[in-house]
Amino acid sequence: MVLAVALGMALIGVSASAALRVFAIEQAPVAAKVAPAVPIDPFASPAQGTTGTIALPPEPKALPVPTDFATGITPAQPFAFGPATMLDRGRALECLAAAIYYEAASESDDGQRAVAQVVLNRVRHPAFPATVCGVVYQGSNKPTGCQFSFACDGAMAREPSRSGWARALRIAAAALGGQVFAPVGLATHYHTFAVTPAWNRTLVMTDAIGAHFFHRWKGYWGTAAAFHQPYRGGEQVPGPLRPVAAPIPVAVAAVSSAVHVAKTPEPSYAAPVIQPAHTQSGQPLAAERDDRLPDSPVLDRWKDSGQFVR
Repeated sequence: MVLAVALGMALIGVSASAALRVFAIEQAPVAAKVAPAVPIDPFASPAQGTTGTIALPPEPKALPVPTDFATGITPAQPFAFGPATMLDRGRALECLAAAIYYEAASESDDGQRAVAQVVLNRVRHPAFPATVCGVVYQGSNKPTGCQFSFACDGAMAREPSRSGWARALRIAAAALGGQVFAPVGLATHYHTFAVTPAWNRTLVMTDAIGAHFFHRWKGYWGTAAAFHQPYRGGEQVPGPLRPVAAPIPVAVAAVSSAVHVAKTPEPSYAAPVIQPAHTQSGQPLAAERDDRLPDSPVLDRWKDSGQFVR
């Protein structure tokens, strides 16, 4: 084929070497246009089965850290709804059950309890949202990643099994009802054996349960004193938040003042044709004047009544 193309171009006055160069250029693969990469949030979940993390404010200087905190495990306080509505309670249950199912469906009951405890620990920590659904779906409104991978990686398109969902609901209801899973302590992070996130060396591991390692923060933000955030209420609709799209500007065509807008002509009607005999029709008739007095209704024998008597 290459020789045929070269010979064909030679017939029209192009040298064989030039023909081969043209052929090589035409047959070269076209570089695909690479879309600009979306920046990945360094704090988002890096992989399935691993939580993200979040930046912390400076530690308060007036609050000392307990001396035995470096090695001890401090159980979390029981979760309390406070003055929450029934709608808030129902939504919180569904969101927590979703986190348990999609993050630890194949784990034992203790493995699922540990995941639930991490979610509720975050709800009580001021670095995270103060609602259950807010914690579970944090970051799902951004293209840069979620705190829990299942909220962004399409895992929720898989319908949960009936028995697995029932078990997740049971574990979630117990945790929201005040049950504490003490072995993980104040853990706010976890990851699987297969993943080593960047935050792994900056936190303290509290326990390993099932396929997950659980971690808490070092220093003040990992102490019981830091978990003081009250439950806020006002749970969002369960499910990932939709990205907020920027409004698309609508171009409005400017109408020039020099453009003449033609006025719609008024319809013309032909004048009615009236016969001369009927030109006065429709006008009020003038009443004829009668100067004669009306006949008297008085009988003849009474005509003279009413006159003076002489």
